[in-house]
Amino acid sequence: MQNPIPLNPYVYDWATADAITPYDRDHMITYLRTLDAHAEGTAWEEVARIILHIDPEHEPGRAKRAYESHLARAKWMTEKGYRHLLQRGFPNGS
Repeated sequence: MQNPIPLNPYVYDWATADAITPYDRDHMITYLRTLDAHAEGTAWEEVARIILHIDPEHEPGRAKRAYESHLARAKWMTEKGYRHLLQRGFPNGS
């Protein structure tokens, strides 16, 4: 049986790569929640606090970087990353 995708995994300050990574596998829900919040016009500070678990008042630079990179990565997954999934699936490991 495969491990379930964690609901609130630890997030890196920066999410980027040219291919699907184990980090992506663990953060699919994070990406989907970030995309939904963005589509609803949710303030980035709220997304950072609730979805990414980074306090934008105490770490504004880190929170903003993490929000922007995870939103960009989520968009990449919907525009290009899904092709990698269809061809190869998720990589194993962490």
